[in-house]
Amino acid sequence: MAATASWIRSHRLTAFFALSYLLSWWAMILYWIGVWPEPTFIPAGPLVAAVVVIAVADGRAGFRDLGSRLIRWRVPWYWYAVALGLPLAVRFGSVLVNGDAPAPDWTGLAWTSVGLAFLVRLVNPMDGPLGEEPGWRGFAVPRLQAARSPLATTLVLGVLAAGWHLPLVLVGDIGPVGLVTTFTITIVYVWLFNRTSGSVLLTALFHSVQGAVTMSDLGLAGTHLVRQEFVECVVWSTVAAGVLVLNRSAWQPARPVRPALVRAPRPALAPAL
Repeated sequence: MAATASWIRSHRLTAFFALSYLLSWWAMILYWIGVWPEPTFIPAGPLVAAVVVIAVADGRAGFRDLGSRLIRWRVPWYWYAVALGLPLAVRFGSVLVNGDAPAPDWTGLAWTSVGLAFLVRLVNPMDGPLGEEPGWRGFAVPRLQAARSPLATTLVLGVLAAGWHLPLVLVGDIGPVGLVTTFTITIVYVWLFNRTSGSVLLTALFHSVQGAVTMSDLGLAGTHLVRQEFVECVVWSTVAAGVLVLNRSAWQPARPVRPALVRAPRPALAPAL
C-alpha cells in the first residue's frame, strides 16, 4: 500500500485518468465478457477518481482547493449568461437548421420538467455535471496547466475525455460524431473554467444546461436525430474555433512573475559644516 500511495503521489494525473476510465468502464467490460447483465456506464468515474487521488496524494489542502472551486460563484454576471445561455442557444439554433426536421413545439415544451432536469443533473453524481466536472476541470485542468499551456492542456484533456465516452458509442447511446463534439466542446469548457478563475460551479452549470433539453424533448428521432448530432458538432466546433481565434491571449502560457528590482540604498550625504 505504501508503494502504491508513493506512486500515486508521483503520478497524480496518470492515476486520475486511469481510475476515471476504470471506474466508469468496469461494468461495461464485464458486460462484454458476459458477466454483467446489462451495459452500464458509470458517469461518476472522474469524480471518484479525483477524490481518491486527492485523498492519497494531497490530503486536506487538495480537498480545500477542489471544494473552493465547486462553490466559486463570485464571477462577473456575464459568465453566468454564457454558462446558462450558450448551450441552449446551440441546441435551439441547431434544431432550426436541421434540414426537414419538424419544428419544435415551443409552447408544448414542458419547461418545468426542463428546470427540474437541470437541478437534478446538477446534484446527481451519476450524471455528467457532478460526475465529470470536479474531475475533468476541477482536478485535471489545474494540474495539466502547471506544466502546459492552456491550449496544450485542452488538447490533452479533449482526447482523453472523448476516449472516455467511447463505450457510449459502442452501445449506441451516442453516435461516433459525439466523440468529435466532446473534443471540441472541451475547448469551450476549459476556456470558461479559466476565464472564471477556475470555477467548477460555472462549468457544472454549463454542463447541466447542455443536457436539460434532450433531443427527444424536441421531437427528434431517426435520421433527424442523427443529423442533429452532426449539426451540433459543427456548431460547437465553430464556437470552439471562435474562442480560440477571438480570445487568443487566453491560450498562452502564464507569464512568470518577474521579481522586482531592488536598488541598493544611496549613501547618506555628510552634513554640511
